[in-house]
Amino acid sequence: MTAKNIRARVRDELTSEIKAIARRQLATEGANLSLRAVARELGMVSSAVYRYFPSRDDLLTALIIDCYDELGAAAETAEAAVDRADLLGRWLATGHGIRDWALANPAEYALIYGSPVPGYKAPETTVGPATRTTDLLLGLLADGVATGALVADAAEPGRAAGTAPPVPVELGAELDRIAAAACPTVPREILARGLTGWIQMFGVVTFELFGRFQNMIEDSRRAFHDHQLRVMAGYIGLR
Repeated sequence: MTAKNIRARVRDELTSEIKAIARRQLATEGANLSLRAVARELGMVSSAVYRYFPSRDDLLTALIIDCYDELGAAAETAEAAVDRADLLGRWLATGHGIRDWALANPAEYALIYGSPVPGYKAPETTVGPATRTTDLLLGLLADGVATGALVADAAEPGRAAGTAPPVPVELGAELDRIAAAACPTVPREILARGLTGWIQMFGVVTFELFGRFQNMIEDSRRAFHDHQLRVMAGYIGLR
């Protein structure tokens, strides 16, 4: 092994160790990370850590990318295990995969789906990892349209087919822009329902992790999550 390879390996190992310490800080301090505290735990001077991460924001960005990628991988693995023709099964698997990762990594979930970090602006490099889970939804909608399983007049719960409220005019242009960029075969009505279901999915997970079910739903939270997923599947038109 050359000296250059050795230096690269040492750098990778130290980078990983810095991020591991920072993730432990997330559990106790939230996103209020301190490079000096990381350096102390490493037994290094602060200036050495700054060579790997020049600022707190650089370290936050690295953690955010890792968390989005881990969540995306968990959701993708769960969804990939379901037959492609089973749209409802793919939706349920994705939702439970997201919840399972969130429960196993609550501090990391709070970092990417909790309150914005004051003074931090996420760079463009976080966009790709952040959209991995969204891409699963868009792929699901596109497959549903392609097979005829999803149609624009799919009924909402409690409404007759064809009587769902129309997409507001001012929202239509936004949905068309999203569709043109990411899922051109998906009509705006289906995209609107899909996004509503997606937001509800994350909302239920967020309520659970942030203690909003305390003294309300205690022993059947997975069942409640599954129920919510199925209600939203009906809303979207997944059968």
